[in-house]
Amino acid sequence: MRLHSSRHATVFRLRRAYSCGRRAASASFIAALSLAALESARAQDAATENAITLPDVTVQQAPIQNAQSKPAEKPNEKAKAKSKTVANMPSKPPAAVPAVPASANASTSTGLVAGGDAPPAAGNPGAPSSAVAAVPGASNAGAQTATAIDMKRFAETPVFSVADILRESPGVSIKQGNGPRDLGISIRGSNARNGFGIRNIVILEDGFPVTQPDGLSRSDLIDPHAYSSIDVWRGPSSALFGNYATGGALNFRTRPGGEINGVEYGVDVGSFNYLNNYVSAGTKTGNFEGSVFISDVRGDGYYGYSSFDTQTINMLLTYRPTTSDTITVKAIDNELDTELPFRMSLNQFKQNPFQKGCKTAAGSAPGCVTSRFSATGNTSATSTDAVAQTAEQAGANRDDRRTIGGIRWEHSFDAATTGQVQIVVDDRNINQPTGTTSAIGDYLSYNISTGISHRSAFAGLPTLAYLGAFWNYLPVDGLTYNVAPGGNAKLGLLQSETIGSTMNFGARARQEVQLTNTVAVVGGATVERTSLDGSQRSFKYTTDGTTSSDVTVSADRDITNVAPELGVVYTPSRDWQFHARVGTGYGTPQFTNLFVTPEGQPGNNTDLKAQTNVGYDVGVDWTPVRGVMLSLTGFYEFFENELVSQSPGVGLPNFTFNAPASEHRGIEAAIDIALGAGFRLTGAYIYNNQIYTDYTEQLPNNAVPPVPQFLSFDRAGNKIPGVSPNELTARLSYDAQDGTYKGWGAYAEYQWHDGFYMENANLLEAPGYDTVDLNVHYATEFSGGPVRSLMVYFEIRNLLDETYIASANNITNTVGATPATLANASGSIYSGAPRTYYAGMKVRF
Repeated sequence: MRLHSSRHATVFRLRRAYSCGRRAASASFIAALSLAALESARAQDAATENAITLPDVTVQQAPIQNAQSKPAEKPNEKAKAKSKTVANMPSKPPAAVPAVPASANASTSTGLVAGGDAPPAAGNPGAPSSAVAAVPGASNAGAQTATAIDMKRFAETPVFSVADILRESPGVSIKQGNGPRDLGISIRGSNARNGFGIRNIVILEDGFPVTQPDGLSRSDLIDPHAYSSIDVWRGPSSALFGNYATGGALNFRTRPGGEINGVEYGVDVGSFNYLNNYVSAGTKTGNFEGSVFISDVRGDGYYGYSSFDTQTINMLLTYRPTTSDTITVKAIDNELDTELPFRMSLNQFKQNPFQKGCKTAAGSAPGCVTSRFSATGNTSATSTDAVAQTAEQAGANRDDRRTIGGIRWEHSFDAATTGQVQIVVDDRNINQPTGTTSAIGDYLSYNISTGISHRSAFAGLPTLAYLGAFWNYLPVDGLTYNVAPGGNAKLGLLQSETIGSTMNFGARARQEVQLTNTVAVVGGATVERTSLDGSQRSFKYTTDGTTSSDVTVSADRDITNVAPELGVVYTPSRDWQFHARVGTGYGTPQFTNLFVTPEGQPGNNTDLKAQTNVGYDVGVDWTPVRGVMLSLTGFYEFFENELVSQSPGVGLPNFTFNAPASEHRGIEAAIDIALGAGFRLTGAYIYNNQIYTDYTEQLPNNAVPPVPQFLSFDRAGNKIPGVSPNELTARLSYDAQDGTYKGWGAYAEYQWHDGFYMENANLLEAPGYDTVDLNVHYATEFSGGPVRSLMVYFEIRNLLDETYIASANNITNTVGATPATLANASGSIYSGAPRTYYAGMKVRF
């Protein structure tokens, strides 16, 4: 077994050397592209100077008319209406869909014909869902509760991670993960019960999936500066997005080359030696449009042991060789190297929230988290070869790489029919000595999808139909080593080897029909087959390194799921939009979940079932005038066999179990009001009430040794741990529109997160918190010279220096536990950042 350790140590050194060379080559490549884009933009500017200037064209939207209740307008009233541009008025297709000229067949990201009529379920343009982009199978959000977040709103902010943006959408919650930009993103609490990464939602970039076939997503590769907008689809969404979309989906949209039209350079600096240098370059010329983004981010972190260094490349290229064909290429690469502190107990958080002075276990500061390390895996308190170490002393860290490449071909067969084929290759390469064990593996997955959409008129009603199929595959070949004492994440003996695969394949259909000028119906369904096939071989050793146990656990599971949905959009006027929907979701267990026992050890957990849910949404959006939007949605979701993750202790892998039945219900609200004179008020709120309705927890009675007896505890009616019942974000901003102070602006932002239970018995509660941020900024444009625009800002985060919990993984109950004893359970808490200062600038050439 020691040969494994030596072999992989050599591989790590070679991979690190390769990584450094890769980063240097990537930087050179981006620099070359940036210069090329700049020269292209300058050439375009030179050509523009000799071009004929055309007058601006204003496209006007017609108001919705109700033929049964509104009389025809007088001729002079019609003339007046044509002379005005009315904000927030829906654009509706006529009863029959006219043919679209071939020259207008520019494809969108879903293969839907662009340049023709609005899709049947377009809804009210003033609603939060109006700017949501099409995805494969849907021309827009339809009846689903969704929000499009415009990144222009964050042009003058540091946006350290995607958490700074997503909190603007109601229903989205964030908890700190295992790294600076690794976040647990939840929609309606979907990921609150997961120990690491992102589960129970599907993540896309420009319509390309970045969720691997086992349902795991990581946010390390997301640098918010790269994006133009983010779409948040809320509620059970497997009818549209397939496996794992029990909570919804996110679609990150990068900035197109034509929007950048040159080169932009930005730099953010801040407390704890934070530095982010980033460059965006883009151009659009003829049938080609391309953009590329690169960032280099590093810092010491606000923990005593949390320095990080990460580089990201994000590229999007589009080429239209003919009027009927569009080829889109996507590439993402992220390199991450970060130190990783251990998660704390509640008492340790109160004593030492930032784990300062914890370099060594002996003589360390109060509240330092330690774990027992052993090369043989014998970490018990009585083991002779186990040594207690802090995270810094042990060398806990992550050294990961993620590389994604995708290509999409869209073809318009005629004015009404468009097809699409998409291929994505996704490589997740990990080296993660995050605790007493180190996970090592290279997870290369494949994702292929195809679909066809067709516009038509049925019985005089405009319709849009979609039919598609998909297949994705992830082979698993992972090794887990014991981490030996001595520091630098020294590898001990092999603990387990997992070999197998996850495969999903299925078909999807969707239909959008406009019944009247004010009513549209959306229906669809997905049927999907998931295969989990493989085994785990685990080893146990005596303290002298002799193998005492060699056990193999196999899994061969085939799971079929069906997810229908049905929704209605009603837009009686330009002021109001109502939507109602019933949606379903499903999520199969992650392959590695099948081999972690409740003790956090390798073993048999192969009886896990797929979770399913049915959700009901009813919502209303009110947009009475331009610059005013109010939105309110109520939801009620019923889960069966919900997959819940818990921590068995510090340094140990989380284990997963099924809760037979649970209910999630709540309210989401959003406001966006232009108050006048440059003032603007925005806010997002969620009330989230989640309870077990059928779950009996089995706990070992350790008071009866040597064979543990299990006692049963009924948790029905208890709150599901990890879910904050109330979350609010509100921002009051001011931007001078003219006069002496034109370009200056400022805002104050307030966040409130309610407390939540940390375990199933509802005995221990993580305290809530509220924070305040302040920002001042200045932006200006230049009429001549190489510099087109300049933006500078200064921001204070957590102005009142609140000490708060940014993440708390669920902890395991014990027989006879009390709040006092549970407060000593480690492996749960990461604290949030203290008062932090940021400053930055961005220059556009």
